[in-house]
Amino acid sequence: MAAWLTSGGMRRLPAALAAALLVPALTPAAPALATVRTGAPARVGRLPATATGRAGAARLPAGAPPCPNVPAPATTPPQPPPPADPVARSVGGTALDTAGLVVPARAPAPPAVTATSWVVADLDSGAVLGGCGPHEYGTPASVQKLLLAATMLPRLDPNREVTLTAGDLAIEPGSSAVGLAEGGRYRIETIWLGLLLKSGNEAANALARLGGGPDGLAGGVRAMNEEARHLGALQTHAVTPSGLDGPGQFTSAYDLALIARACFADPAFRRYTATRTAIVPGQPALREKPFEIQNDNQLLDHYPGAIGGKTGFTDLARHTYVGAAERGGRRLVVTLLGAEVPTQRGWQQGAALLDWGFGLPRDASVGRLVRPGELTPAGRSPAPAASALAAAPKMRAATTTRDTGGWPGTGTSVAVGAVLVAGGAVLLARRRRHAAVLAAVAPPAALTPPELPEDG
Repeated sequence: MAAWLTSGGMRRLPAALAAALLVPALTPAAPALATVRTGAPARVGRLPATATGRAGAARLPAGAPPCPNVPAPATTPPQPPPPADPVARSVGGTALDTAGLVVPARAPAPPAVTATSWVVADLDSGAVLGGCGPHEYGTPASVQKLLLAATMLPRLDPNREVTLTAGDLAIEPGSSAVGLAEGGRYRIETIWLGLLLKSGNEAANALARLGGGPDGLAGGVRAMNEEARHLGALQTHAVTPSGLDGPGQFTSAYDLALIARACFADPAFRRYTATRTAIVPGQPALREKPFEIQNDNQLLDHYPGAIGGKTGFTDLARHTYVGAAERGGRRLVVTLLGAEVPTQRGWQQGAALLDWGFGLPRDASVGRLVRPGELTPAGRSPAPAASALAAAPKMRAATTTRDTGGWPGTGTSVAVGAVLVAGGAVLLARRRRHAAVLAAVAPPAALTPPELPEDG
């Protein structure tokens, strides 16, 4: 059992910490095509554009294969995820409402990865090419910073020079940080580079505060949740801007694909996320020298056509990853939640799934990514479901545990908290059924020695 203490800056977030779980009750449009794999070729049904998109959908039979993964990690959430909302789970098409595999008919089996859920989608067309548990709840870790980017990039002038505060630097000791100095003066562009290259939690605090209006950091987190609803990420709720675990913080692989698509539509984000190295300027008044930072996303160095992404890790979330690449005029994105790295790092698992996606026909699809604003017409915000409100997490005594905020090996710290984390992992029963599937799916290649931790 694990519980987590958010950073000191997070403790100044009463509005965000008190927020109820956001599982809206809006009805999405249906995708043009959806299929499922059940061990035999699935029938393809063309879905009419009805209000629910359920008529004619290929239904997932009982006993469909779960996502192939390794046994559950030792660290598990202390309570189940929020109640499933059938409408939120069918966003993008009812074929995506499954805890198991969903791939196009006659498609080759996807590579076996250890992620508890994943999605591969087309950044340009919005087609979802396949996934496993696309709408299963998971804990984001540092890929949460993509939601921060989607929210704050349009709000903040990159050339503006700002001062880092003590509150910005109030992060978990040993968690991922850029090395920005309290009282230091930095261009906002430098802070963005620190966020996306080094997963800096102090950078996340600063950007949320600067874009949060009069309410500062709390206003920034509130804006992130508003942006999630605008994008159609109805299973996403942010409590911290950095992705450090907090009570009631969760997302899904599908939601991450929506968020990533919004990020890659922004030219500034594309430039930042593809940057290999950057210089953080010195602070003469503070006797701080300039230093170089490197991009922790190894997909950029090892996968032809890689265009960016984001890594993440906490003991609760395990390894999370978002990566994107371009090949043959197609831009695909992969999202992973709850992965382990016994033989493959997160980016390597993402690379294997990207290869699988690029190998599918251009018209392959099992659903689609909804458009920004599609589920919130006329500026209306989705109302939280009553079941979600009832499931709001309660405060509770915590055990000691480690949280690097980025990846293991970036620091060792002990976080002793009084918060109970909800929405941390998919159902453990599904994890225990992995053995039946592994026999039918090729095992992952041993590209990385098991003892090497994921970096960044």
